Amino acid sequence: MTTADLAPQELEALPETGRVRLRMGAAALVLLAAAAVGAALIFWWVDAERARTLRAWQARMGIVADSRVAAIGDWLTAQQADIAGLAGNPALQIYLTEIALAGDAAASDPELRAETEYLENLLPVSAERGGYAEAPTGPSVAANVARIGRAGLGIFRPPLDAVAATPGLPPVAGALGAFVAQQLGAREAGVLDLFPAAADGAPSLAFAAPVAAVQEDAPVGLVLGVKPVGAALYPLLDQPGATTTSGEAVLVRAEGASVVYLSPLGDGTPPFARRLARSTPDLAAAFALDSPGGFRIARDYRDVEVLVVSRAVPGVPWTLLYKVDRAEALADSDARLTRMLVALLLVLGLVAAGVVAAWWHGTSRRAATAAARFRDMARRFAEQNRFIRRLTDSQPNAIFIVDEDNRVAFANARFANDVGAEDAEALVGKPLANVVGPDAARRYERTNRAAREEARVLSRLNRVGEAAAHRVLQSEHVPLAATSYAPRGVLVVEQDITEAITQRERSERILEQLVETLLAVVDRRDPFAAHHSERVSRVAAAIAREMDLQPRLVDTARIAGRLMNLGKILVPAELLTKSGRLSPAELGQVRDSLHAGADLLATVEFDGPVVSTLRQTAERFDGGGVPDGLAGDAILVPARIIAVANAFVGMVSPRAHRPGLDFDTAVESLLADAGKAFDRSVVIALVNKLDNRGGRAEWADFGLPAE
Repeated sequence: MTTADLAPQELEALPETGRVRLRMGAAALVLLAAAAVGAALIFWWVDAERARTLRAWQARMGIVADSRVAAIGDWLTAQQADIAGLAGNPALQIYLTEIALAGDAAASDPELRAETEYLENLLPVSAERGGYAEAPTGPSVAANVARIGRAGLGIFRPPLDAVAATPGLPPVAGALGAFVAQQLGAREAGVLDLFPAAADGAPSLAFAAPVAAVQEDAPVGLVLGVKPVGAALYPLLDQPGATTTSGEAVLVRAEGASVVYLSPLGDGTPPFARRLARSTPDLAAAFALDSPGGFRIARDYRDVEVLVVSRAVPGVPWTLLYKVDRAEALADSDARLTRMLVALLLVLGLVAAGVVAAWWHGTSRRAATAAARFRDMARRFAEQNRFIRRLTDSQPNAIFIVDEDNRVAFANARFANDVGAEDAEALVGKPLANVVGPDAARRYERTNRAAREEARVLSRLNRVGEAAAHRVLQSEHVPLAATSYAPRGVLVVEQDITEAITQRERSERILEQLVETLLAVVDRRDPFAAHHSERVSRVAAAIAREMDLQPRLVDTARIAGRLMNLGKILVPAELLTKSGRLSPAELGQVRDSLHAGADLLATVEFDGPVVSTLRQTAERFDGGGVPDGLAGDAILVPARIIAVANAFVGMVSPRAHRPGLDFDTAVESLLADAGKAFDRSVVIALVNKLDNRGGRAEWADFGLPAE
């Protein structure tokens, strides 16, 4: 019974001692209820912290798993690209087509035999370059003892005839033979999953790419590449800069009711040596196969409790699982939470004791003082909050804060207006996806996560909206540390820079139109060299891309090529149209026009070093050029490219006093001057474009007279 159960007159009728006891009993019950609620809240908070720790580990391990899958995917793509590139070799296509058409007569035809020998010589070079060259193992003696082939390249035609192969190519039988037979006639490249390619059981992969017949769509054969993966694939499972001692990435695949471990294990087990039933209780590998992309606590092949995440490897039937021992991952967290639980319970007990003492001794004065202090702090906090809101609401840019759970923690008036909300305060606590939409939320969340993880301010430029009315937004993402009154989050300041970007793009278009106009003026004044600048520009841009230069330098080479003859507008028209040979003085006048063109453009603001490139196009790689006698790397790369492109176009283009040279003759001339007039690396890039990137077909019109 409590005092609430008694009527006022009954309470008054109780003796003083009885009334005191009833009041103390009621206070004790209230205190016990408060203590029970406090303890429940403490245990709830501990569970929430443990869940938060697991989420952090999930994100951290997911990043590692994603990076390892990306590395493996890049490696597989590179292997397939090597085989596809060899299959696309024009000479290989021509020779294999001729051999296929000859059929059985190819072996007795001397010319076709020479082509076969060419292919036999091509494969070792390609194998060495692509990592398919590996000497067979076994005794190298003059006896009938088979040596074990582990890696190599081969060219096959239907039904299963080897046209050429490297010495180390494993026997094309069993699984490998069935794979080759299946791929012959296929129009797409293929990959044979991990298999033991040699008697030593080393795990290998096989890649096949069809060889297209010349001027026909159907394939006439294929290129096969086989290589062991131990030295190249398995090291990709190791995460650079790993901070855990028990972290391990493992490749697995399903075979019936079993899980096969494809990669070496941390306990020394070699690849393929361990199989476990998928029904093994709580098996981490079985979970990885059943739930790629998932995360949980399970038990690994050692029967040790681990945290595990999994990812499917694209293009192959593999699943990558990344695991960390639970003892390592959560030991510190569990210990910290235990200490905090004990401390909080002790604090709760002390608080309860303090409340009892305060009630018992009637310390109402201290309570009143504390209440006054709290009211003052609340007032100052409210004033500070109003000041911050006035300050941010006056800004023209959208400003908002997002916490780690992707919920809005703060928003100014501009942001509320942009998302169609009437009150910025009403947005606080809402999921970001509900405020800006799922697509925009994912864009913000990716950058916010990166800003938190890298602990630095990140800037992003995004184009949003339809093409006709799109906007360009520049956002700054500032990571915020947790404080006593706010959790960890990211401050986002977003500015609409559509007008500035539009003006810049308009300036670029005007500049491009100016270049077109100047090029047309030059072509009209020099009809014998019409389209020369445009062709030099095409070749220069192609060479720059072949050399994998930055986009800014590619544009520099392209624009400088188009403007290199601008100075010809200062050369007399009768000199430009002269059909006979030019005198030394006349040649000097034409050569000086290059520098005159650079002077004309000196005040034009280009994005790249266009004017400097034009000034250096007459320099020689050995230092014997003009105007400054620069040599080697002192000459800008675009200028070295323009020099080669100009010489090439000039040689292959017909002129009034001579026909154009064929491509091979022009290339021989350039190679003869490589290291002297021209940079050898630029010449090699041009040759690669011509022979391997379709340059001959793309520039076939260069030999035609200008219209």
